[in-house]
Formats: sequence, structure tokens, C-alpha cells
Amino acid sequence: MFYSLRGTLIDISNLTIAIECAGVGYKCIVTQNTLKELPALGEEVYIYTYLNVREDAMELFGFSKLNELNCFKLLTSVSGVGAKVGIAILSTLSAEQVAIAIASNDSKVLTMAPGVGNKLAQRIILELKDKVAKSQGNLSSTSLTNVTIPVGNAPAAINALFVLGYSKLEATAAISKLDDSMPVEDLIRTALKSMDRRT
Repeated sequence: MFYSLRGTLIDISNLTIAIECAGVGYKCIVTQNTLKELPALGEEVYIYTYLNVREDAMELFGFSKLNELNCFKLLTSVSGVGAKVGIAILSTLSAEQVAIAIASNDSKVLTMAPGVGNKLAQRIILELKDKVAKSQGNLSSTSLTNVTIPVGNAPAAINALFVLGYSKLEATAAISKLDDSMPVEDLIRTALKSMDRRT
């Protein structure tokens, strides 16, 4: 329903902000990472949004980066991970760190977030790796003309970029131009810099 908000930042309180757009104030729940990106009160702000509708409430979540929003939506698609846990994870880790943890099967990193125990962290890794695999399918099923299918650390980096909201084709095209012997983290950061979409 709401894709984004652009307006004046009128309030910041813990993990909640208020943005005034055309005379209407919108309350948004945000992550610590988004809070760090915000301008001063009274200045214009632009955030991506996600409307969470429950039986007893409607909550609007705000994210300074599109990849953080994409990661939040993927995290909250896991059974047992609600919006509160999703915000906690993305307040402790960046979207890139979450993507790397999923791509490298590192559930321990996710337990750094409050409310995420070892069992839940393992479930997140398992369900999201399965979701990534199903969504990406086989590389040969997509037209990758003039794109070399990467090896080495590249597949993990491609999976991580998928978690951040990029398509198989976009991720493979960006990673295939890089040295696949680079660490996964460096592959992801370099690929993100080369991609046009606002991260």
C-alpha cells in the first residue's frame, strides 16, 4: 500500500520516527541502522516503507535503504519471525551482514540479535537458503547471454545479493565481472557499488 515516504522529519523516539507529508504525520518503526542514516529534525527525509497489517493493529515500518526493506520482508517470511524480531535483527546487523550469514550458513551471527536464540537462527538460515534456492532455480534456466557463470566464492555472494532483493540475473551479471577468489563480503560490497539501484 505504501512504497515510500518523503517529508519532514518531525519526531524521533527510540525506534520510532514521525514524518509529516502534506500535513499528515506518519509514525514509522525503524531499525537502529536507519536511525543512523536520518537527517536532523526539521529536515527532509526519504524512507522505504512496509505496512504490516494484523488483526489488532496496522504498523508502518521505515527503512533508509531498499536492501534493508527487502531483507526485512524475507526475514519476516520465516515462521516464528515477526516484525519485532526482524527489526531486532536489522538493528543489530546490517542487511549485508544478514545476507552473508545466510549465504555462509552462519547462524551464530544471527544470535547476536535480542530475541534470537540458536534454534530460531538455524530455522532462519534453513528456510531462507531453501527459499533462495527455489526462487533462483537453475542458472541455466535464465538467459545469461555473455555472462560467465561464476565459481569460487561467487555463488554465496549471488545468494546474498538475492536476499538483498536483486534478481538472479542482476546478481550473476554483477558478480561475474569480479574475481571469484575475493572474500564473499568484498564481492558483495563491490557488486553493490557497481549496481545502479539505490541500496
